[in-house]
Amino acid sequence: MDPSSSSSAVGFGSMDPQLQHLIKVEKQKQRFQQLVHQMTELCWEKCMDKPGPKLDSRAEACFVNCVERFIVTSQFILNRLEQTQKSKPVFSERLSD
Repeated sequence: MDPSSSSSAVGFGSMDPQLQHLIKVEKQKQRFQQLVHQMTELCWEKCMDKPGPKLDSRAEACFVNCVERFIVTSQFILNRLEQTQKSKPVFSERLSD
């Protein structure tokens, strides 16, 4: 066993920056796949009455609208969470009132 390989796995802080970046990228990919799965499930339930050999124009329009709303809503939530994190002391003060 190579001693240099085991020392890099001791703690996350001592981890190779390239490996840290790779882990971050993989976590982002996983989150994106989860969002796509969530969106697909939600829009399928909302827009597909009876699956058939073709997608009718009503269902197609519904899917487009559903996906657009999902993206806008997700972006709004992310922005809101970022604002909350930036103003966390103010938020915690409001909770204690």
